[in-house]
Amino acid sequence: MRAEISHASDQVEQSLALLRRSLDWDVANARLKELNDKAEDPTLWDDPQEAQKLMQERTRLENAISALTDISQEREDLLELAEMAEAEDDTGSVDEVEASMKELAKRAQTAELEALLSGEADGNDAFIEVHAGAGGTESNDWAGMLYRMYTRWAQQHGYKVEIMEEQSGEEAGIKSATLQVKGMNAYGWLKTESGVHRLVRISPFDSAAKRHTSFASVWVYPVIDDKIEIEINESDCRVDTFRASGAGGQHVNTTDSAVRITHEPTGIVVQCQSQRSQHKNRAAAWDMLRARLYEQELQKREEEANAEAASKTDIGWGHQIRSYVLQPYQMVKDLRTQVESPSPDAVLDGDLDKFMAAALAQRVAGDEE
Repeated sequence: MRAEISHASDQVEQSLALLRRSLDWDVANARLKELNDKAEDPTLWDDPQEAQKLMQERTRLENAISALTDISQEREDLLELAEMAEAEDDTGSVDEVEASMKELAKRAQTAELEALLSGEADGNDAFIEVHAGAGGTESNDWAGMLYRMYTRWAQQHGYKVEIMEEQSGEEAGIKSATLQVKGMNAYGWLKTESGVHRLVRISPFDSAAKRHTSFASVWVYPVIDDKIEIEINESDCRVDTFRASGAGGQHVNTTDSAVRITHEPTGIVVQCQSQRSQHKNRAAAWDMLRARLYEQELQKREEEANAEAASKTDIGWGHQIRSYVLQPYQMVKDLRTQVESPSPDAVLDGDLDKFMAAALAQRVAGDEE
């Protein structure tokens, strides 16, 4: 059999094996039957939020189980077609089988990764905060590049993006911004992006054309629903209002409608300026604070469950996770997984999947040790 077909077939089988292990096949099928029985209960929708959560879990399991069985069958069918085509010396059909097997390998890898998104909040929408590091214009511009990178990634995957807050840089880029990414598994995919991102390049703002290193921080946390109870003592919080900033024009607010909330026990600060109404911005900011505190609790649970694994996959604030080098050579390297790309332009245009996939796989492997 042609080597390319055999190689792609082996990749499919490897992904299927990992998918079976991550799903725990017997447990997954038993759980799906249980969820199907609950879905037939006429009282299920008496609690719409709980019902929605159950239906989302059922959909996730159905998709994973169907993907595994369908891909496995397609692999067998393609292998049979390849043997028949080669026996008849039908080169055109062999070429078609090769292309189909390679495409199937990609689908198998995607299914494998989606099965890893089984954490408590993985299916939720996500907030992404981007903050420029020290360095003025250089860091502001780098933060703006990251802001665009995540926006492009989200759009390429069919997610909706809403700008919750943005503080523009004085000359270029942004000082900070908060995005809400809306769609199934948004948090699950993005959660390993939290940390410090480093850029090395010849600065476009330096007339001497010297190489500069810039840093920006990214923080990702899940949007949470009302079923998750996070108690916040309002006396622990300082609420400030200020005039929203922007690029100018008719959409800039002329009143102090933007809201910033500081949670003094933890030092967490959130702010929202996406609405003209101070009342709406205040409500959104409280939701963001609840989400940040919830994310912090998830982190504590993970660390307590396995301190060694947490040390391997630490995504805490101030931890450098990835370097983007534009000069003197071109390379993006993840410092946790050692995954590299020689095409920083593509990565900065949203091509992040292989970095996210490797980080997710590493995280799951650490949890299993």
